[in-house]
Amino acid sequence: MVIVTLQRAKCIGCNYCVELAPSQFQMSKKDGKSVLLQGVEKKGFFTLKSPDHSIFERNIKAKEACPVKIISVKEI
Repeated sequence: MVIVTLQRAKCIGCNYCVELAPSQFQMSKKDGKSVLLQGVEKKGFFTLKSPDHSIFERNIKAKEACPVKIISVKEI
């Protein structure tokens, strides 16, 4: 299981996550911030739980590229 979490309110709209993991992230046309696709919101955090381990590496790259460090990625 791969768990990706995004703290969207702190997003600055740099687009790195979309470039590195386009199947998990896209930019909102409304406010220019990142959206975690299929993420479930709870208290300002959007979380995606996926059984697909092939998404782990590209999401780690997105996490490392994020200048405001609002993405977390875990593999369990």
